[in-house]
Amino acid sequence: MYKILLALPLALLLQCGSDATPSQDAAAPQQPAALSNDELLDLAEKDALKYFWDYAETNSKLARERYHTDDPALEANVVTTGGSGFGLMTILVGIERGFVPRGQAVARLQTSLNFLQNAQRFHGAWPHWMDGNTGNVIPFGTKDNGGDLVETSFICQSLICIREYFKNGSAEEQALAQQADNLWKGVEWNWYTKGGENALYWHWSPNYGWDMNFKLEGYNECLITYVMAAASPTHTIGAEAYKQGWARSGGITNGGSMYNLPVVFNYNGATGNVGPMFWSHYSYMGLDPRGLSDAYANYWTLTQNHAKIMHAYSVDNPKKFNGYSDACWGLTASYTRNPDGSTGYTAHSPTNDTGVISPTAALSSFPYTPEESMKALRFFYEDITWKSRIIGVAGPYDAFSVHYNWVTPRYLAIDQGTIAPMIENYRTGMLWNLFMQAPEVQQGLLKLGYHSSQHAF
Repeated sequence: MYKILLALPLALLLQCGSDATPSQDAAAPQQPAALSNDELLDLAEKDALKYFWDYAETNSKLARERYHTDDPALEANVVTTGGSGFGLMTILVGIERGFVPRGQAVARLQTSLNFLQNAQRFHGAWPHWMDGNTGNVIPFGTKDNGGDLVETSFICQSLICIREYFKNGSAEEQALAQQADNLWKGVEWNWYTKGGENALYWHWSPNYGWDMNFKLEGYNECLITYVMAAASPTHTIGAEAYKQGWARSGGITNGGSMYNLPVVFNYNGATGNVGPMFWSHYSYMGLDPRGLSDAYANYWTLTQNHAKIMHAYSVDNPKKFNGYSDACWGLTASYTRNPDGSTGYTAHSPTNDTGVISPTAALSSFPYTPEESMKALRFFYEDITWKSRIIGVAGPYDAFSVHYNWVTPRYLAIDQGTIAPMIENYRTGMLWNLFMQAPEVQQGLLKLGYHSSQHAF
C-alpha cells in the first residue's frame, strides 16, 4: 500500500502533464537543420584543407605522405611531391574562399617554395618522396631513388597556378609568383626522353639510370606530364613524343562502352573498361577538360563518362557488396581492407573491386557528376550510422567498407589533395581558369594538337 500511495503523486503529475497546452510542453528534441548544398561544399573544402594546413610536414610546410590518427608520428617527415602539388592548389582555394588569411598563406607558400628550391633534384625533377628536414630523396623503391617526372608534373601544375594567382599581387606576392615560375622552368623534361626517344619516361636514377624503364603510355593519370613537357619554354619536347609515346600512334582509343557510355580510351590494364577514378582527377586539377579535344578524344566526354560509369557500376553492384548505392559509391586508388582485416593499398576499379569505397573518388568527381557526388557527400557527412565513423579530423577518412563494417582512420595526401580543387573547379572553375590562361600551357596544348572551346584557343 505504501508503494502505491507514493506512486500516486507521480501518476497525477503525468496525467496533468498530458493535459497541458502545447505552449506548456517541453520542447521536443530537434534534429539539427541539414546544411545547404553550398554550406556542405564549404565544409568539405575546409576539411580537406586541414590536411595541408593543420597536418603539414612541420619544416617544409608541404604535404606529408600520410597521416594516421592511430599513429600520428608515423613517417612524420616524409614529404610527397605529387600530394604537395595538390596541397598547394588546395591552399589557393583556401585563400580564395577566405578559409585562411592571405598573408599567412603567402608566408607558408614561401616556406614551401624555398624548400623545393633547395631540395635535391635530378635533371630538374623532384623525387617521389623527400625528407622534410633535409630536402634529400627518400627512396620510393630500391631503384626509385632519383627523379620522378610524373610526381614532378603534378607539382608543376600547381606552380603555374601559383604564378597566375599572384602575378598581379603585392611585391611580395609577385616575388612568390616569379619563384614558382623559375621552379617549374627548371625541369629538364626533354632529358626524360631517355636519349631522344619519342616518349617520356617516369624515372631516372643517378645510381641505376633508366633501369626502371617505365615509359609513359596512355591511358592513365600521366597526361599532364606530356602537357607540361610540351609547354616548357626551356626544356620542351616535340609532338611526336606525345603521338607515339602517350597516344601509342592512335592505339590509345577504344570504341567500347559500359552502361551505354563510351569509354573512349584504352585504360591501361582494363581495355574496354575504366580504370581507377583518380585517372580523371590528377591530370585535370588544372587542365580543363571542358571543350577540350584533340585527334583522339573529347576530354569532357572522356572524364564525365568515366565518373558516370563508376557511379553506374556501384549502383549495379555486380559483386553484391553490402552498402554500395546511388549515394555510396566511388572506386579509386586508396587504402584498402586486406583479406585478414588489416589495412593495405590498392587501385580500386571495376576490374579490382574489393568492397571498399574511397570517398575521394566521388568527391573529386563533382565537376563530372554533380548530383551523384552531392548524394555521396551527404552520405559521408550525414548518414546516421556512418558519419561519425567516416568523418575524422580532416574530413572523410581514406577508405571504408559497409560490407565488412570496416574503416581505416587514416589519410593519404594524394587522396585528400584532389577534393577541394576539384570541388572548386565545379563551383567556379578557379584552378582550371588559372592554369589554362597561362600562355605556355596554351602553346603547349596547341603544339600537341589540342583545342579548347572553353578557353578560345
